[in-house]
Amino acid sequence: MVEKAVRDLMKPRPWTIDASLSIQDAAHLMRVRDVSEVLVTDDGELRGKLADHHIIVLAIASGRHPSTVLAGESCVLDIPTVAADISCGQALDHMRRHGVGNLPVVDDRRIVGTVWMADLAVACDRYSRV
Repeated sequence: MVEKAVRDLMKPRPWTIDASLSIQDAAHLMRVRDVSEVLVTDDGELRGKLADHHIIVLAIASGRHPSTVLAGESCVLDIPTVAADISCGQALDHMRRHGVGNLPVVDDRRIVGTVWMADLAVACDRYSRV
């Protein structure tokens, strides 16, 4: 049996925000979208990931008003990613090594989707069998 590729399971339009957005505006969008994290882009390329707990810590600890702190300066920059053409098993192994529940799917630093551990685990026969 041929294992599915990440492109077969990824969500094609992940929530993204521009690096120039304030964390106040980012928090508002996250609340409206009911998500706890977003991918941060700069000129269409992946810059990092911003989570609700980053916003809380940065807004409180920096002493700056959240409207003056930018998403691009607040996001985690070095995040693991995967390519759309790798197998689900490879992506799941990558996810486990990095201790994350989802990964941005990129093509030359451009975000093409997001893949989630639950979707990979179901799709990978070698991991879903008991």
